[in-house]
Amino acid sequence: MAFTLAAILLTITPGLDTALVLRTSISVGAKRAFMAGVGIAAGCFVWGLLAAAGLAALLQASSLAYDILRWVGAAYLLYLGAKLIRSPRREFELGASSATSTGSSRWFVQGLLTNILNPKVGLFYVSFLPQFIPANVNVPAMAILLTAIHALLGVAWFGLLIAATNPVSALLRRGAVIVLLDRLTGGVFIAFGAKLALGGR
Repeated sequence: MAFTLAAILLTITPGLDTALVLRTSISVGAKRAFMAGVGIAAGCFVWGLLAAAGLAALLQASSLAYDILRWVGAAYLLYLGAKLIRSPRREFELGASSATSTGSSRWFVQGLLTNILNPKVGLFYVSFLPQFIPANVNVPAMAILLTAIHALLGVAWFGLLIAATNPVSALLRRGAVIVLLDRLTGGVFIAFGAKLALGGR
């Protein structure tokens, strides 16, 4: 439940993925926008699988290596959280669509590459997942489960965005909303970063 609540907040915070889905919906229609959203979720899942494999290997191979990764991940989350709280964005621009109407598969690939080619997504998963994996469980299976939850939440959110493109787009462009969401997300990052740093294996 804790992971799901955190993932919901992270999912609805406007970012590159949200911009891609909204501008695709506005420019070339709901079907292609949804395919882009599915591609984004698939990209997250790929990174989640890689993170699961890496975390499992570290847990089995070296306590010190895992602790180093945990501390680096905590520092990264604390940095992101502090940055979002101190300097929240004041606006959220959708940008221009980069292509015209084509087959839906192209939009799936674009969404997929948006996340696969972004190493920050992988770093985020490695930083965020360990604190939600309890001791004495199958690490890859638990990491994959958490990743699947995040991916499904993303698909559901993108569906809602597409269904309400105009009002949601207008809401997400309000400076006060962006500041609030960024600071809430920053607080979540700091809380989980501290938990990751102070917690044991």
